[in-house]
Amino acid sequence: MIKKIKSFIAEVRAEMQKVTWPTREELTGSTGVVLVTMFFLSAFIGVADFILSYALAVIMR
Repeated sequence: MIKKIKSFIAEVRAEMQKVTWPTREELTGSTGVVLVTMFFLSAFIGVADFILSYALAVIMR
């Protein structure tokens, strides 16, 4: 059992060395895109929720 675990860890390390990690600039750019997209989508959903809630309140009166 211990031998299998050691083998697994060695294989994981070997695979992790094959990974092409993004540069700091690529990571910063991607993070910015994700944050801006999240902001706009959350704003859209918030506005849509407000409008639909208001419309439902008007209909229910």
